[in-house]
Amino acid sequence: MSKTILAVDDSASLRQMVAFTLKKAGYTVIEAGDGQEGLDLAKVNKVDLVLADQNMPRMDGLTLVKSLRATTEFRTTPILMLTTESSDEMKAAGKAAGATGWMVKPFDPNKLIEIVGKVIGAA
Repeated sequence: MSKTILAVDDSASLRQMVAFTLKKAGYTVIEAGDGQEGLDLAKVNKVDLVLADQNMPRMDGLTLVKSLRATTEFRTTPILMLTTESSDEMKAAGKAAGATGWMVKPFDPNKLIEIVGKVIGAA
């Protein structure tokens, strides 16, 4: 059975690139345009991994991570930040919020597949 990834980013083109890359690798991808939509979709879908941007309208990535971690269903679900933010302070804030890992945009498709595979296994 295919593993499901929730991709949360306010950039439609970036979501499309992420979805294309991950679907090609055999994963099922659900897309959300901001943190609030991502949280809403996470509540009604079985998700194996969340990929989230930091800078989004309505709810940013770290707030999404904290909101997901506050629920029983997402205490142990891997959450990867995929963002332009690369400062040590932001990475530390992500780790403190409960993010599993941090990738900086632009992303390398092969590296994304490799990291997702390490975190949740093959599709």
